[in-house]
Amino acid sequence: MNCKITRNAAKVLRIELDKPENADKKLKVFVTHSHGDHAHYGMDMGQPTDKEEVVSTDKGIDVILTKGEEFLDGVKIDYLYFPKEGFIITNPSKGNHGEH
Repeated sequence: MNCKITRNAAKVLRIELDKPENADKKLKVFVTHSHGDHAHYGMDMGQPTDKEEVVSTDKGIDVILTKGEEFLDGVKIDYLYFPKEGFIITNPSKGNHGEH
């Protein structure tokens, strides 16, 4: 499995991950629902279960993904400041380039 985190997202995530209450947690990305050829995503903090795997990224942030979930393989986490500030999770490798 593969996961990409942009520089903007990594900066915001690092602040959250470095908080004492998140010391033993990792970033978890999951599919909230899927339809047709794309999925919608969510994020949380937690510990991996036996149904999940931990994927290392080039930003030094480990991400928990559900094993075998095809819409998570190649997921990209970005953080935008404009037009609306917040995280955007897409999967360009599956043709999902943003919300509709």
